Amino acid sequence: MTEKLTYTHNYIPLSRDQLVERLRAALRDKRFEHVLRVEQTAIKLARANGVDVEKASIAGLCHDYAKQRPDQDFIDEIHRKGLNPDLLNYGNAIWHGVVGAELIKDELGIWDEDILNAVRHHTTGAAVMSPLEQVVYMADYIEPGRDFPEVYRAREITAKDLGAGVAYQTKQTLEYLVKRNSPVYPTTLDTYNAWVPAYRKEIE
Repeated sequence: MTEKLTYTHNYIPLSRDQLVERLRAALRDKRFEHVLRVEQTAIKLARANGVDVEKASIAGLCHDYAKQRPDQDFIDEIHRKGLNPDLLNYGNAIWHGVVGAELIKDELGIWDEDILNAVRHHTTGAAVMSPLEQVVYMADYIEPGRDFPEVYRAREITAKDLGAGVAYQTKQTLEYLVKRNSPVYPTTLDTYNAWVPAYRKEIE
């Protein structure tokens, strides 16, 4: 059952229904259904971990807002905002979070840094992550539509310890990238070094 929150804290100048319609217009059906599942998973994780559920709803819905934008939109935003030029060496997998947060700020009027950081870091993680960032990072990985071997273990670990879930996901993501000889965004390495050794026993 979908929990539809009433937004009351002015984190965004839109109601949940208005935000959902903006996302419906921005995303293809499959991606749109994914963000709805991430929102619901984020709400559940937020309740279990003492995190603001309204922020979790907004960040969960917005995390892929820019996912299906043309590459040029991101390139233009990197130049316009004076973001790290190293970003130009990557692609949508990194851009839709790190650069997408800037588009969310400009186009949806969200200025809360905790929400924006949850979007920025939902694919890369970060060495230091707020509880909200951890919630969205894990909700995107374990939402009910995900079906790959590691996700079942990830759900078990996250239910016991959110931070351990972050460590487990980061380890699996880095292994996935290395096996495919894919470039690793530096922040992902920072996330690995900060989280995986700290939760070594919990994720073995």
